[in-house]
Amino acid sequence: MREDIDGPEEAEELVVDLDELGEKYEDKGFFKRLKLMFDGFKKPKDSREYKIARIELQRLAAPLIAITSVTLFVIVLIVVTAISGETKKRENLTIAQVEPQQIDVQEEEQDPPDDPEVPEEVEIEVDVPNPGPVTEVTPVPSPPSQQVSVKPAPENTVAITDSPVMIKTMSSSRTPGSIGAATNGGAGWGDATTEACVLKVLWWLKATQTSVGSWHGGQNDLANTAFAVLTFLAHGEYPGAPSPYAKDFGPVVQRAVEFIIGRTHVNGANTRMAGVDKNEYAFLIATYALCEAYAMTNNPNIKEVAEACLMRIVAGQSPTGGWDYKMNPKSTRDDMSFGGWALQALKAGKMAGLHPDGLDTCIKKAVHCVKTRNFSGGGFNYTAGGKPTGLTATGCLALQLLGYGSDMCVRSALDYMREWTPTFKAAELSRTPKQKNGTCPQYYCYYATQCKYQAGMKQGATKSDTLNWQNWNGAMKKYYAKAIKDIPHEVKDWTGKGHKQGYYQNSDAHTTRPVMDSCLVALQLMVYYRYLPTTQTKAAEEIHDSGDAPVDSGDDVGVDVDI
Repeated sequence: MREDIDGPEEAEELVVDLDELGEKYEDKGFFKRLKLMFDGFKKPKDSREYKIARIELQRLAAPLIAITSVTLFVIVLIVVTAISGETKKRENLTIAQVEPQQIDVQEEEQDPPDDPEVPEEVEIEVDVPNPGPVTEVTPVPSPPSQQVSVKPAPENTVAITDSPVMIKTMSSSRTPGSIGAATNGGAGWGDATTEACVLKVLWWLKATQTSVGSWHGGQNDLANTAFAVLTFLAHGEYPGAPSPYAKDFGPVVQRAVEFIIGRTHVNGANTRMAGVDKNEYAFLIATYALCEAYAMTNNPNIKEVAEACLMRIVAGQSPTGGWDYKMNPKSTRDDMSFGGWALQALKAGKMAGLHPDGLDTCIKKAVHCVKTRNFSGGGFNYTAGGKPTGLTATGCLALQLLGYGSDMCVRSALDYMREWTPTFKAAELSRTPKQKNGTCPQYYCYYATQCKYQAGMKQGATKSDTLNWQNWNGAMKKYYAKAIKDIPHEVKDWTGKGHKQGYYQNSDAHTTRPVMDSCLVALQLMVYYRYLPTTQTKAAEEIHDSGDAPVDSGDDVGVDVDI
């Protein structure tokens, strides 16, 4: 304490100085500092208080940002929670779990063929009444794009999602608008006439579906139903789909998939289907359809059945990498037609995210088999070691979709098919007399359309492949527009509006099968925009490795055929 303070005035002045000094070192709280800062900003800019306020703002920046961030986060969280709590409409595809039917072996099974080595024909008989004369197809206007849905089912089992693979050469938005963009004309695309033919087939399929969800017309309802499912899915039709036809086609697809599931007895690698043909082509085709349906709907009921079916296909592979009738794992016959459907199902399953044990190894062995045992003489054979046939298209497409589009076998096969023309008559399939392609022209044309499309429309396509596709496409559009068999009466939709219907049929009486032929043609005319994951250019992206061990597989549909 100073002892030289002269008087009370000097003492009072000292006390004031000490108070001011204490305020400088006082531990002010955050909000008090904040208040002093704002008070300082009210002072003139050249004042001491204003400068101190600026310094204080720099010091308080971090805590201010922290408080502001937390406050904004809480506000956003409250808003999101409030929105998510509101009622949201969601289309639900529910394919009810149907109890598997008992397989009646005595009724369904047929005696095996005497000589399975060289069957060349599709053995399918269908009785279909004559629908009348063929007329020109009238183009229909593009339907309005609107969101429609079927009535929600009792259980919420599906998350509707876009198909997992997008077409590189088109918009990734899979809507009726995409279909319109792909059918606006052009050498590599469709047009209003081709889309009119597709819609006629879809309405005809709706009109001819049985009460249990299947289709008659041929030796096997199960295979016909799988064909129809693939055809509707290719057009983007399933329950809850963003399609103007959802209220009409959605229930059709649901009943059809329920029919397939109801025919399936799930038992792992021993899974079986009731009502298959004698060689079980229908099992492979139905598995393919289930995998595509799961990829486009994420329905867990479909997933369970599809996975079990894939397990049996993997278990039924031959030691040499191929497949034979009834998925006999001991046979080394390596049937290209039968194996083609097995690969299509496996490819579809893998793209849908289904991975049964041994899938990748199975696919690698299969591709090695196709490239070595099923290829000879510039094309692909029916069974290992044979001569090239119309199944050249099957083997070619399988390798393309496995990632081997530039392989020597594929290049040779495309050259083998270069002179082919779209047809329903076996004699007109090729202009090269030396080729003996078999008696199933639409079966082969379907694959050829895919092969030529994959080669001619991919990025970096050669001029030769592009021209080859454009020539085929131009001929295909004209031929199929004239070949459709129109039915006089229209099909009524859910509003009562009428729609034209029509179908396709082989001219050869012994291979009459209107459901299969109609679906194959419709799938060809949808090649430009098909929604099926395994039928798009993305699925055929090439892989680059140094050996014969490939990665994927797959393509498209078929019926209970012996080819």
